[in-house]
Amino acid sequence: MKALRLALTAGLAAALAACVGPNVATAPVAPVMPPVAWRTDADPAAPLQRDWWRSFGDPTLAALVDKALANNSDIGVAAARVREARANFALARAQTLPTIDAAISGGRSRSVGPFGQPSEQSFAQPQIQVAYEVDLFGRLADQKSAARDSWFASEAARDAVQLSIAAAVASNYVTLRSLDARLEVARETVRARSESLRIAKSRVGRGYSPKLELQQAQAEYDATAQIVPQIELAIARTEDGLSVLVGDTPRAIERGTPLDRLAVPGIPDGLPSELLRRRPDVAQAEYQLAASDKNLAAARKRFLPQVRLTSAAGAAFSTLIGDPISIWSVGGSILAPIFQGGRLTAQAETAGAQRDQAAFAYRRTALTAFREVEDALAAVSRIDAQIAFAQSQRDALAEGLRLATNRYREGYSPYLEQLDAQRGLLGAELSLIQLRADALAARIQLFQAMGGGWTNCGASEAPCAPAP
Repeated sequence: MKALRLALTAGLAAALAACVGPNVATAPVAPVMPPVAWRTDADPAAPLQRDWWRSFGDPTLAALVDKALANNSDIGVAAARVREARANFALARAQTLPTIDAAISGGRSRSVGPFGQPSEQSFAQPQIQVAYEVDLFGRLADQKSAARDSWFASEAARDAVQLSIAAAVASNYVTLRSLDARLEVARETVRARSESLRIAKSRVGRGYSPKLELQQAQAEYDATAQIVPQIELAIARTEDGLSVLVGDTPRAIERGTPLDRLAVPGIPDGLPSELLRRRPDVAQAEYQLAASDKNLAAARKRFLPQVRLTSAAGAAFSTLIGDPISIWSVGGSILAPIFQGGRLTAQAETAGAQRDQAAFAYRRTALTAFREVEDALAAVSRIDAQIAFAQSQRDALAEGLRLATNRYREGYSPYLEQLDAQRGLLGAELSLIQLRADALAARIQLFQAMGGGWTNCGASEAPCAPAP
């Protein structure tokens, strides 16, 4: 008898194994091999920090970023998606637990007995019902794991939005301070051109210079004066953009440290393996890939039978009987798909295609991460080298303008020589301001490319994830 029972059990297991869904082909995706070292050598300096925007040494910038992280609409949308994903995970987890329902029915009726005698009764029937699906093959567990990974992916997506918003605020603030510096240079140049125009008028009026010099001085003054409203327009637009980022209507933005006094953060050093842990978009792609794998497994297990257990217990009360009658039932059912018109196969193929999309998306995200770090490192190194030459050029042109101005006032050189010197110095000063802004922007891009130390994972090698 025992041998017969074992044989039946083995036969049932073999029959159930034959019901497993088809093997869904998935595309082979080559792994991303991290480089041995970065192409651009970055000297080890300050480590990454979570609130990296404070390393610029400007409390006003830090306050703007903090306000944006608290009020930005895109972050609010991302947080709502996290809430939705967490609820979906709770729903998937609930599918693995039994359901308990309470029901009660009652009423009053009048009926006719077999001998034509009428009878009236009041009755009530309370009942407790319990239902449970036995997860024999792990389909519900796979759905729960997929929902959990989707929740983790939404957490990483929210972190990626926060990092992007922080970088956008910092970049726009640096742009705003560079525009302020450009406006100061332009106004100072206008004042210098105004003085040159006054001198030219005086010299022409006394007959010391031809009228051509006056026209040249007037044209140069007008050309420089045009720069001021252009920069003011750019400042207004940048302030409007920053206002929206921090969750306000367009308004003036408070200023803090000038551009040339902003601290230049040290370049954060890190290995490629650390990069893959700290970048939230890479973590998001990884969790999405894991969720798609679980969804594919669950789709294949839909071809297997589903086992459900049910039970109910209660009592019947009636005025026709003296004592209540207890009632109960226990049962179970097995639902096995036989013909679904290709629905289950199509669902499995869909899950396989979604898995391939997630795998290629993960590879693309990882490759993009390495490229963005390389680009940012190269920008930091090359722009810093340009600044040294630009500063030297600016100093040389300033000295040249001083000499040309003295020669012109003493009558040893024409006005055109001083005019050329003024033009060269203006261009050099504006170029130096732009390079300083670019250097700070490159560091912001580097912080963003390396994840900005956004999530503190500690010493663990495992990807960061929210607690279940």
